[in-house]
Amino acid sequence: MQRDDTAKEGQFRIATSKGGTSNTFSQPGTFHGQGSPDRDKHQEDILQFFQTVDRALHDKLKLQKAPLVLAGVEYLLPVYRQANTYQHLMDEAITGNPEILSAQELHDQAWPIVEADFQKSQQAVLEQFHELFGGDTGKASNKLEEVVSAAYYQRVDSLLVAVGQQQWGLFDPTSETVYLHPEKETGDEDLLDFVAAHTLLNGGTVYAVPFEEIPYSTAVAAIYRY
Repeated sequence: MQRDDTAKEGQFRIATSKGGTSNTFSQPGTFHGQGSPDRDKHQEDILQFFQTVDRALHDKLKLQKAPLVLAGVEYLLPVYRQANTYQHLMDEAITGNPEILSAQELHDQAWPIVEADFQKSQQAVLEQFHELFGGDTGKASNKLEEVVSAAYYQRVDSLLVAVGQQQWGLFDPTSETVYLHPEKETGDEDLLDFVAAHTLLNGGTVYAVPFEEIPYSTAVAAIYRY
């Protein structure tokens, strides 16, 4: 927040719950030091900080629809929710001191929170694909040659791609030609990885699913933006 609270208002700290690695305080919300600001002012400072975090989050996620799971000391969570403007914030959160958790531990606790939402979203994409594909709208395809070009040119909004599958080949953007090869040849890349990576880079959503869950027994199914 570009200011020195220690110098201007007296030293204060926010304690974390027991088990924190860097704090000596045993309870959250305990303030120490001479001239500590009152709780209302301190809450206002935290809110302003979280508003800054919220703005940065939007810059990071841009047009993505990734679910956001909060992880933190319980009394701070409602303050962040007050600052939040991101549409996909989950109701449930991971409470406690996240600094003592590894990335894998955070993932293990976050996945049950987002799993139901993920499955619901995936089902909606499947239904939308069937509707667009069956209606011959030109906004859905399960032909890899078409999807490769569409992903490269930022047209893919949602993509279902088969887990554990590979399709070797090359894409020539100049001629917009896709070359598929049964075996890996010199200069080839996995085009399933290609379409997934370009969809993500361009703000789309990717669902990596078992092959049998993709319509019409193909390795990809894509919904286009236009």
